[in-house]
Amino acid sequence: MFKAEIKSDVLKGIVYIVSTLVDEVKFSIRPDSVGLKAIDPAHVAMIEVNVSSKAFVSYSADESEIGLDLDKVKSVLKLAGPSDNIIMEHDPDQGRLTFRIGNITRSMSLVDTGSMSDPKVPAIDLSAEVQVGIDQLQRGIRAAESISDHISLAADPEGFELSCKGDTDSATLRIPASDLMGLKSEGRAFSLYPLDYFSNIVKVIPAGTAIAIQLDNDYPVKLLFNLAEGEASFVYFLAPRIESD
Repeated sequence: MFKAEIKSDVLKGIVYIVSTLVDEVKFSIRPDSVGLKAIDPAHVAMIEVNVSSKAFVSYSADESEIGLDLDKVKSVLKLAGPSDNIIMEHDPDQGRLTFRIGNITRSMSLVDTGSMSDPKVPAIDLSAEVQVGIDQLQRGIRAAESISDHISLAADPEGFELSCKGDTDSATLRIPASDLMGLKSEGRAFSLYPLDYFSNIVKVIPAGTAIAIQLDNDYPVKLLFNLAEGEASFVYFLAPRIESD
């Protein structure tokens, strides 16, 4: 049994962020939370999401798993306005999930979770951490797009830098330590990453969100952020692009 009511903007944030990596996902339903772990088909990026029951307007659930086609869910979310609440109810006998938005009811079949992987979240200790507003990152991404297919991230005790360099053009976002929400970096940490993956996740994180970026030399970058007033937590990993000599 699973029945919950949630604000549409919270559910939209979760679904649009996860759908940057996968089309179908397995939600692990627990009595006090909903969680998921997903990795993209190329194994370049993965995400872990935990949504506390406190992120919902109301919540009642037993232990279960629900597989969803995220494109179908997004089509339902288009029916909801920013101030609407969405009621979700799982019918295990019918294998369907029902959405109610005002006087609209939409029922969809579930996806078989048997073949869905349960990726292991990497335990890595990264030397630098930058805390910054997503709005600044989004501006940097807009400046870097169409220049190259990769982007560099760097942190040092003086600040944070996002840059992109192509054959003829380049773009750089440099944020000094005084303009960051937080900075921990004893030396310089630098890595290259695929621009499309980094751009896709940064673009869909809601405006006003604070994000922590953890990085190290030629290591995956780790993005940490919260929605729903801290009750929905996200951890996103992106593998580095290692340049050969």
